[in-house]
Amino acid sequence: MRPAGGHWRVRFGRMAMSDARKLVDNWSYMRPLIGVTTSELRPSGLATLRRQGEPDHPEMALGMTYVQRIERAGAVPVVLPPCVSDLESLIARLDGVCLSGGPDLDPRAYGADERHEELGPTEPSLDAFELALARAALERGMPLLGICRGSQALNVACGGTLHQHVPDHRQSEPGCQVSHEVEILAGTRLAALIGPGTVAVNSFHHQAVDRLGHGLTIAARAADGTVEAIEGPGFALGVQWHAETLADGRLFDALVSASAPALRIAA
Repeated sequence: MRPAGGHWRVRFGRMAMSDARKLVDNWSYMRPLIGVTTSELRPSGLATLRRQGEPDHPEMALGMTYVQRIERAGAVPVVLPPCVSDLESLIARLDGVCLSGGPDLDPRAYGADERHEELGPTEPSLDAFELALARAALERGMPLLGICRGSQALNVACGGTLHQHVPDHRQSEPGCQVSHEVEILAGTRLAALIGPGTVAVNSFHHQAVDRLGHGLTIAARAADGTVEAIEGPGFALGVQWHAETLADGRLFDALVSASAPALRIAA
């Protein structure tokens, strides 16, 4: 039997306030949720997932290095399928976004009619989802980190365009090895994170920023002038190198720190 009404209400109120205080006290320890895009679709090689005679079904592909790096930085990675119809409900549950690497963006995404002969396979529907996600994150001031293709998607989401082919920027060495240097521009957020001057990075891209998107600034260049990093207001950062495979984890640490719920509420 429960206590008399008034006494029960007092006890219930005290319990609720106690739970609320615990929630507030532990808020700074909550691990942020970082959504990671799956920027690549591949034909499924698992025959057990289709009936005999059916064509291969597309399956999502994402390198484990992304989720491992995000978890190591202190967040909970959430893999995002490129087919969410209710983007508002999805992004409302996230604290930050990582746009991963993947195939070339279709030139039609940035209004280009001609296609370079070196342009690789494209996935327009995947582009549409990722660009919508990037714009939604930017509108909310949500921290965003773009890697390789993700950096290009950030630029296109802000109205920029791309060079469809940049030669001599795709290394043959493993991703854990660096292959060239880029110049980090002084006064940028990127310089505040890893320092100005030259830094050695890996390189697996053949597309790059052409016309810079609205509200973005250049944060790094290669020796040949190729844009290697861009950034926007708040924490919106894109780099052409695959930071997730290198030993230096400061970019992902910064993404997670900027995405911490307590910090975002305080801001």
